[in-house]
Amino acid sequence: MSDKKINLKGKTLEELQEFFEQINEDKYRAQQLFQWLYQKRVDSFDEMTNFSKQLRNQLKQIARIDSLELVEIQTSSKTDTRKLVFKCEDGSLIESVLIPDQDRLTLCLSTQVGCPLDCQFCATGQMGYKRNLTVFEIIDQFIQTSKHSDRLITNIVYMGMGEPFLNYENTLKSLSIFSSDLAFDISAKRITVSTAGIPYKIIDFAHQPFKGKLAFSLHSTDEEIRSLIMPINKKYSLKQNIEALEYFYKQTRRRITFEYILLKGINDSDKDVQGLVKLSRRIPSKINIIPFNSIAHTNPKGLGAQLEPTSQEEFDSFVEKLRKNNLTVFVRNTKGNDIAGACGQLATKILKRGKSVKV
Repeated sequence: MSDKKINLKGKTLEELQEFFEQINEDKYRAQQLFQWLYQKRVDSFDEMTNFSKQLRNQLKQIARIDSLELVEIQTSSKTDTRKLVFKCEDGSLIESVLIPDQDRLTLCLSTQVGCPLDCQFCATGQMGYKRNLTVFEIIDQFIQTSKHSDRLITNIVYMGMGEPFLNYENTLKSLSIFSSDLAFDISAKRITVSTAGIPYKIIDFAHQPFKGKLAFSLHSTDEEIRSLIMPINKKYSLKQNIEALEYFYKQTRRRITFEYILLKGINDSDKDVQGLVKLSRRIPSKINIIPFNSIAHTNPKGLGAQLEPTSQEEFDSFVEKLRKNNLTVFVRNTKGNDIAGACGQLATKILKRGKSVKV
């Protein structure tokens, strides 16, 4: 593969317009190429039949259309959830998860190779961090996964490996491509971006043209406990994030989704219930209560090795107490834990604190 050739997959419409201007072609070609790449999802310039042969040959000389290499697909025998492992050009591995439901099919995308946040309940955090994904690598997870599904993907969640707001520009560009009616034409209302809490990015996100959903990885309403299980809280406090989330709601009028993994003896007490009640009355929201999924496959150290799920009885009681306070609560049932593809379990084998090893 020649480094001199430009990979056009992952380019926004505006970037493609600039590309065609640079090669002295009409700007309208950008829209045509945009549709070929993301609506028709072709793999070669030869398939672009509304381009002249001369233009197709010119594009082949200066540009390319890359694809992620699919390394492995694992399918859950319990829920038909699929985990797909892709290899990037530099050898890094990333994971995506396809989650079926009765009325929708959701793709969980990754935005980084590894993650720098080190959340104690998350397998990706145990991997360490290598780099941000490019727009191409984010977008192509969808394109390649679609080829291995007999159903249309209806929803996208940015909840895979990595923190989307630490790869902010590429996340925004990918969102603009996904939601364009010239490309994938996925309603923004069916796309959710999840963050562990980068307050100044949350504020900026409120002013972006993307009109999709924002989820906040909460897991405790207590500053000290949240700092214990989510070290990012030491840099960006819950107080700062709550103020940013309030701002986001006031600007957009879109409800926040709070994500909350129940951990035995850590965040599952009556005091924690009251903290959620207070927060939800302050910010219009819904709450996803999530069972803790084992991260033992990453051989975690410290607190991560000691975490246990709340018992089913206490889990149900916690949810019931929230609902009795008239909160909107959803239980996110575990899907894909038998293939290490459930919430918090994504971790490829290539990284050990940021170092690559062969699979």
